[in-house]
Amino acid sequence: MCPQPRRNMNQKFLKLENLLRFHTVCRQLHSLGQRRTLAQWRRVFSSAYPVRPAPQHTGSWQTDSLFGAALSQYRLLVTKKEVRPRKSQLSSTKSKKEVEVWIGMTVEELARAMEKDIDFIYEALLNTTMDIDSLEADSHLDEVWIKEVIKKAGMKLKWSKLKQDKVRENKDAVRRPQADPALLTPRSPVVTIMGHVDHGKTTLLDKLRKTQVAAMEAGGITQHIGAFLVSLPSGEKITFLDTPGHAAFSAMRARGAQVTDIIILVVAADDGVMKQTVESIQHAKDAQVPIVLAINKCDKAEADPEKVKKELLAYDVVCEDYGGDVQAVHVSALTGDNLMALAEATITLAEILELKADPTGPVEGTVIESFTDKGRGPVTTAIIQRGTLRKGSILVAGKSWAKVRLMFDENGKSVNEAYPSMPVGIIGWKDLPSAGDEILEVESEARAHEVVDWRKYEQEQEKNKEALKTIEEKRKEHQEAHRKDREKYGNLHWKERSFIKYQERKEQKLLRPKEKVERDSNMLPIIIKGDVDGSVETILNIMDTYDASHECELELVHFGVGDISENDVNLAEAFHGVIYGFNVNAGKVIQESAAKKGVKIKLHKIIYRLVEDLQEELSSRLPCTVEEHTVGEASILATFSITEGKKKVPVAGCRVQKGQLEKQKKFKLIRNGDIIWKGSLTSLKHHKDDVSVIKTGMDCGLSLDEEMIEFKVGDRIVCYEENEVLAKTSWDPGF
Repeated sequence: MCPQPRRNMNQKFLKLENLLRFHTVCRQLHSLGQRRTLAQWRRVFSSAYPVRPAPQHTGSWQTDSLFGAALSQYRLLVTKKEVRPRKSQLSSTKSKKEVEVWIGMTVEELARAMEKDIDFIYEALLNTTMDIDSLEADSHLDEVWIKEVIKKAGMKLKWSKLKQDKVRENKDAVRRPQADPALLTPRSPVVTIMGHVDHGKTTLLDKLRKTQVAAMEAGGITQHIGAFLVSLPSGEKITFLDTPGHAAFSAMRARGAQVTDIIILVVAADDGVMKQTVESIQHAKDAQVPIVLAINKCDKAEADPEKVKKELLAYDVVCEDYGGDVQAVHVSALTGDNLMALAEATITLAEILELKADPTGPVEGTVIESFTDKGRGPVTTAIIQRGTLRKGSILVAGKSWAKVRLMFDENGKSVNEAYPSMPVGIIGWKDLPSAGDEILEVESEARAHEVVDWRKYEQEQEKNKEALKTIEEKRKEHQEAHRKDREKYGNLHWKERSFIKYQERKEQKLLRPKEKVERDSNMLPIIIKGDVDGSVETILNIMDTYDASHECELELVHFGVGDISENDVNLAEAFHGVIYGFNVNAGKVIQESAAKKGVKIKLHKIIYRLVEDLQEELSSRLPCTVEEHTVGEASILATFSITEGKKKVPVAGCRVQKGQLEKQKKFKLIRNGDIIWKGSLTSLKHHKDDVSVIKTGMDCGLSLDEEMIEFKVGDRIVCYEENEVLAKTSWDPGF
């Protein structure tokens, strides 16, 4: 059929349809008017016109139905004829849209790839186990949910390798390959002195370098690593690392062992092998570093060097006297006896090891310690291991970099160059690197920025991986909880289900103010400030051993290196916490500000004093415990009753066996080892007299404040008092 006749035919049918509709409407209005008239005259004509109006237009209604059906069929036919060729044309050209996706893409990225808005993603994930409420635009989607969204959108999935492989080029700085042996030159040995606390390590080093470090240190205990270059009379030089022997500084001893060539193990001749001695031996074995044994305090009368050598056999430290290869030197750090023999033994071992290094090329080293100095900013103590460090060099360590402005030795004297095995202080760091970080020299500041940015990016990627892992774990937990809920409520009527959910919500109501105060009182927020990075690291390691959270929660709000600042006080005020400072100062203005704000500042110079103070603070947050203290004890010899008014009162005849009974105190009745009653007495008599105290050996009669209790011969009456005792935290840091 041609288009023009078809169009004329359509117009005719539309006119016919409109006329039919108009006619139908008129007929309906006429019928409605008739019904109203019939309703008004129903009483009169109810029997005459029972059902006449209904069949009047039956034929016309049937005609309307036939016309309507015919018109519908024609419209359908015309529509099919007109649309069919267009549909076939579309089906030949239209195909599913291909969406490029990748693992771990976010909601926003998926919406952008699909050319949809974010709401479309949310709608697609409705009625699934996905927690829509927790879903944000930057939330990462799992593979299963990406597939689900693409499927519901009617699109085709294409995994993109580009996104997974599109990783930033590694811009990190690394150590140089091994140097040509021909370029290597002899270097001084780096020697670490290790041993148990108070076995004389610092005194020994003090004698070797002829300074008074030990006198300056609080309590005679080394607080952090110091690196020193000692020149011997023979001309040789030795770099010494003095590691703390205290139990808290295990990580620092391990770090010292990693950069050292020789370990001098100091053991007191009068004390023998102790816990930190064994730990030092283990560090030496792990780092594969040879040991020289220094048996100290040999000047004491109770010294027994042979006992020390025998004890060390159990830890595979075999001295030359027993057929081993460990040199043992008997010394007295206090008097300086035999110290040159110890230095010679060290030099001899260094010659056997043939220690050499490459003094050319970019610098490589290790951060031994780092701290912030007023006026100089971040400062590090480092050991140079390769190359020669000069002023103006660009260094990177961890996620920090430096342009060397100043270098100084252990005495604070400025130096222009630092060679391999030389300890040196470096000033010019933009941020404070961590102790143990590797120092590498780069060619320019731009390259340093590039390395630091890469390391920060790498750290961020690791965090993202951890976040994705956590999200997946949470999703699985949510799915499991959802499955359990469905099993729990699946067979219940909706009313029962609603009631159970209401009860659960009621139990999860918000904390009342009183309960909130009690909860806050069982939490100790703290701020840690230390003089150097290693000290802060040590305190944090101690805090990691805290295992009494069920008693009082220990919360670390902030930690850092340097003196206590106004910001620390503000943080402590906000969190109602305590500031602990280790080898740092708090100025007068800061202390006054803290006093006004009610913030405690606790400064310490000895590690175990700080830990003891922390234990006391934790204990003060615990509720007091009640202890019973027995005042006296009596045995019941006879029972009888007396009449008071109209009731009978049971009375026990007793004899005091020990202590005394005091009427104003508390009492308990014990039968066969079980406590039957606790309370107070209503009467206490000696013969017929009311008394307040009955002493040992005296007889008495007594009655209780509970009349239903029956006495039996042989029962015991104990008089006691309750005392509130301050609770003590169960946390033991291990030293």
